[in-house]
Amino acid sequence: MKVEDILALVKATLGYKTTVRDELLTHTIKSVIDELEQEKGIALDATNSAHVMFVCDLSVFRYENRGGGVLPRNLEYRLRNLIVKFGGSNV
Repeated sequence: MKVEDILALVKATLGYKTTVRDELLTHTIKSVIDELEQEKGIALDATNSAHVMFVCDLSVFRYENRGGGVLPRNLEYRLRNLIVKFGGSNV
């Protein structure tokens, strides 16, 4: 998965047009990808738009909530669906 592509989506979602927050957003995106692949065992596919948008949406949530907060129900359902359909390969 190209972090640069997801970074553009995250910035568009947040309404950012400058590069001031790029470093923090990039690390957030990388940590989300690592968590999904290494901890949750999801085989992410960069050509699957549902995977790309989930990484984007979860990255935005993590950034806005500084890693805390309760995962919104829609993200929780999407995560469970990803685990069921594409998970288990690394667990």
